[in-house]
Parts: sequence; C-alpha cells; structure tokens
Amino acid sequence: MNNKALAITFSLVTLFSSCTFRKPVFDNFTGFTQGTTYSIVYENRKKIDPTILKGKVEQILYDFDMSLSLYQDSSIISRINRNEIVEVDSFFLEVFLKSSLISKMTDGAFDITVGPLVKAWGFGPDDHKNFKEEKRDSLMKLVGMEKVSLVDGHLIKTNPGISLDVNAIAQGYSVDVVCRYFDNLGIKNYLVEIGGEVRGKGTKAGSLWRVGIDKPEDFNMSPGQNLEAIIRIKDKAIATSGNYRKFYVEDGIKYSHTIDPKTGYPAKNTLLSATVIADDCATADGIATACMVIGKDRTIELLGKYPQLSAFLVFSDDSGNFKTWVSPELEEFISAADN
Repeated sequence: MNNKALAITFSLVTLFSSCTFRKPVFDNFTGFTQGTTYSIVYENRKKIDPTILKGKVEQILYDFDMSLSLYQDSSIISRINRNEIVEVDSFFLEVFLKSSLISKMTDGAFDITVGPLVKAWGFGPDDHKNFKEEKRDSLMKLVGMEKVSLVDGHLIKTNPGISLDVNAIAQGYSVDVVCRYFDNLGIKNYLVEIGGEVRGKGTKAGSLWRVGIDKPEDFNMSPGQNLEAIIRIKDKAIATSGNYRKFYVEDGIKYSHTIDPKTGYPAKNTLLSATVIADDCATADGIATACMVIGKDRTIELLGKYPQLSAFLVFSDDSGNFKTWVSPELEEFISAADN
C-alpha cells in the first residue's frame, strides 16, 4: 500500500471513529399547558432548533385543548356538553374509544360520563360544590358509558343532561400526541412529561430514563420536589393518580377529586397513589384513575388480568403508616428516591 492510500485509509478510520463515538447531544425545553407545566428532553441528531420545536409542540397542545379541555368554552367537548351539534375531531375520537376500552377493562371504575358528578362535588371548571344527597339518584341516571355513543362523527346521548369529563385521561393522551409527533420527526430518544405524566422512548446516552414518583402527602404540590421512589423506563409510559393534590376538607371530612362512578361519591379507601406503567400514557392515566377508585386489593387483582400493565402503589396501613406494593416485574427497575 502506497503512502497516499495509507493516508486515505487512516483518514477514513479517523472519520468513522469520530462519528461512532461522538457524544449524543440532548436538548430540552419547558413550558405551560393545561394549567400545569411540561418538560421535554430529546436527542437532537437532526439539529432541530429547540425554539422552533417548542413552537410546534405548543401549537399541537393548543389544538388538543380546543378539542378536549373543559376550561375552553369553545372546545369540542364543551360544545358537546352544551348539546351543540358539532362533529368530533381525531383527538376526541381517539380519547372516546380509549375511554370506552378502559371502562370495560375496569368494570366501569373508569367512566368519562361522571361529568355531572364531578361538577356537583365542586371539582369542575367552576369549582363550586352543590352536591345534595337528594340529588344523587338523579345524577346517577346521567352516568354510564352505555348512555353515549358515536354515530357518523357525532356524540349521541340518551339524556341531554349527560356531560363528559376526560380530565382523568386527557393529560396522558396529550403526552402520547406529542410523542407521536416526535416519532414522525424521526427522533429516536426522548422523554415527554406533562403535569407529571411521562413517556420515554429509547435511552439517554445508553441509560434508561429515570422518572420520579411523588410522595403522596397532602399539599405536595410541586412535581419532583418530594419523591417516594424512582423508576427507570425504556419505551414505556408512566402516570400517577392520587388524592393528595386535588381535594378539599369540609366539616372535618376530606373529599378527593376522584369520583366513584358506581356510588356517586368521592372514592375513599387506603390507596394513596397509584403509579401505572403501560405502553402508552393514555392507558396508564386512565388505569391509574380506576385504581384510585377500586383500592389496593382490587387493583392488584386487575393487574393480574392484564400482564401488559404494572404498578407501584402507596397505601396506608391500619396505623396510618405509608406502605408500598410493586408489581414483581417492576422491582428491578425501581429504587428509593435517595438512591
């Protein structure tokens, strides 16, 4: 081999080596949406300007709100709840179908027709409690997934008093929507978090994504500040439901925002928080809500029926002490928060 050929070979090897071992570059951006914060980290192999990407993501989240947010008067769901004639979009359709599926999986513990009950208990957009015991029976007649259906792109109700509330699944689904956009861009490694609901794809420079689980203590209002545990994930979604942030106390009684569709009352059991791991965040979000309704023991039974799901549960024992339960397959991926 002559000197020129040797030099070319050496140059190619050097170039290949530098490309192979180049340290991956991760960018990130944060913002506000749905009355909460969001945070996104992604490997920027394609050198996409984070500012431009943030603008695209926030437009997606705005369009999402205009479909499913109860806090937007002109959103599709708000108009449907007012019995206006409106054709649903792809966001609404997918959430409705996913909600129907999760309702069947949980034997009705998850139900987006709880809107009248949520409002009556003061957890709706107007934040005004007007629940009366004598109203319970009439309110319960408005609850049940069998009372609503989609026909030719329109929601059909058996009673005009029925209203939908998708807050228990919408935030998780919004994570999936953003992740889908990242997939379409060809981004291979990312972590998307909205209001504490998370989905991660790939790894961060070869390491699994680390996601904190908040300690379920009353008034622990800032996600990530006071952690119970840390879970490591790859190509999975995590959603946590608990009654330690949205509740009120009246006459010495604590009322949680999670309403039991079977009783019409706020759920009351020893389960303090349910963190569910699934392939998509909408499923994790909806199942986590159902877990808070049915309690620890029935949650463990539910997980046994669906091996694609796993969970980390925090509950109180008879003495009021914090206890935890974790799906066996999850044990190697979870650690104490101080580790």
